[in-house]
Amino acid sequence: MSGSHGRSVRRRTFVLGATAAAGTVALAGTARAAAFGWSDDGSNYVVDTGANLVFKVSKSNGDLTSLVYRGTEYQGYGGMNSHIESGLGSSTVSVKQSGTTILISVAYGTLRHYYAARSGENNIYLWTDKADTSVSATRYILRVKKGLFLNDEPDSYTYTNSTIEASDVFAKSDGQTRSKHYSKRRVMDYDYLGWSGGGVGLWIVRSNHEKASGGPFYRSLLRHQSADGGGLYEILYYGQNQTEAQRFGLQGPYVIALTDGGAPSSSLFPGTLTTSWADSLGMSGYVGASGRGKVAGVGISGRNPAYPYTVGIANSAAQYWSSARSSDGFFSIGGVLPGTYTLTVFKGELAVYTGSVTVTAGGTTTLNTIAIPSSNDPGNASAIWRIGDWNGTPSGFKNADLMTYAHPSDVRAAAWTGNVVIGNGETAAFPCYLWKDVNSGILVYFKLTAAQAAAAHTLRIGVTTAYANGRPQVTVNDAWTSAIPSPPTQPSTRSLTNGSYRGNNHTFTYSVPASAWKTDTGQYNVLRIDVVSGSGTTGYLSAGTAIDAIDLLA
Repeated sequence: MSGSHGRSVRRRTFVLGATAAAGTVALAGTARAAAFGWSDDGSNYVVDTGANLVFKVSKSNGDLTSLVYRGTEYQGYGGMNSHIESGLGSSTVSVKQSGTTILISVAYGTLRHYYAARSGENNIYLWTDKADTSVSATRYILRVKKGLFLNDEPDSYTYTNSTIEASDVFAKSDGQTRSKHYSKRRVMDYDYLGWSGGGVGLWIVRSNHEKASGGPFYRSLLRHQSADGGGLYEILYYGQNQTEAQRFGLQGPYVIALTDGGAPSSSLFPGTLTTSWADSLGMSGYVGASGRGKVAGVGISGRNPAYPYTVGIANSAAQYWSSARSSDGFFSIGGVLPGTYTLTVFKGELAVYTGSVTVTAGGTTTLNTIAIPSSNDPGNASAIWRIGDWNGTPSGFKNADLMTYAHPSDVRAAAWTGNVVIGNGETAAFPCYLWKDVNSGILVYFKLTAAQAAAAHTLRIGVTTAYANGRPQVTVNDAWTSAIPSPPTQPSTRSLTNGSYRGNNHTFTYSVPASAWKTDTGQYNVLRIDVVSGSGTTGYLSAGTAIDAIDLLA
């Protein structure tokens, strides 16, 4: 994977220590750099990187039981270890050293998990190989002791607040909401996450997510803070608001990185990390650089320069993406497993082109300029009026940005009700989400010229996702009501209340007859949009949908 990922923190490299004799280890509480090597304390394999990091892995279940950096223990909250899922249970755990690399292998049924340490580095490299659904999801959670870092970011939450939805959405005393789901960032927006304080930085650098699902715009758990401590996640597959089937195979490396307080080294980032030293370690499913290929695109024509474009390739086995260069649409995607992929060009998050590309090991597939047909971009159509932009997101709509890190009931949210007048800040006034039990029946006022009122027109409503089959039915001037449209395929789990508007973009079209319009050009026409569904419950868990754009075509 390559491309820009929204990095905003200054990068520095922190690689300390020196190689020494293998098979020795410092006491866990010491601050001094010791000899690189590993030992067995009876319950754990103990690894000293020969720098400032000593960690332990349980011999019985593969948990990370200790993480000591510069003499301070960082692992553990609530009596729990760090591990895949909530712990694998009884596993077969082994260790081996190959020169300047130590590899700990964990076997649990068909799942394989690996920890690797390099001499002189304050990093732990992790891989996870999931072969089937015997482990329901795939995440690694690094559990950090309380009191070491302070954090109250939008993508953090605390178990001590009052619960307002399920067992994972909470309200603080000031009316703000928190949830582990409120990541705010899409996968493509970050390379690493974690905390910094007291001269120490503790980070997880994400993998390239080639075996994950959901694409570059997916949002998932990143981190949380609680009364017992904090958690950092690497989510390799998560079913919440998921648009794709689960992929299987070896995923990684992702990296636990410790620094002197600065950001992790950019050399660890997905797309730049090189791990040729891992080629001979014998990890199941491992494919080195020589077994991978590359896709390079000369450019993309037919773009709207006001929007960012992303190119993704995906099949049932893997997914990759890259930002397209703003000047000409050039893109490059490296480290790709061999195979034939569906190639998709996204304007913002809206697919405007699809094709096919085949990648071979050791080769570069070069694509000529991709031409996006004008008709593929709904924003190119001539409209009498338009609310929002056709970019696959509800950006610009009321409460849109807040909803990526807050519950709709959050005190910071503007009122979800209220009508809209075309020509009077209509996008900012229109709510990003509509629910059957909250704000169904919103009214849009607009005027037409005599010529416009004499003709039939097409009304379009673009949505980014829906909950409980919520979809729009429209009425014009109480004179004409559309049929109830069929629901498009959307994720079956919560979405609008857990920080994600991303689903399967869909456009509803309505052919409004000329007889529905008011012929007096001084009068407002009134469009009413209702949310209909036979599913859902009440309030913000009633059937709902997220809006991309609404327009009336000329």
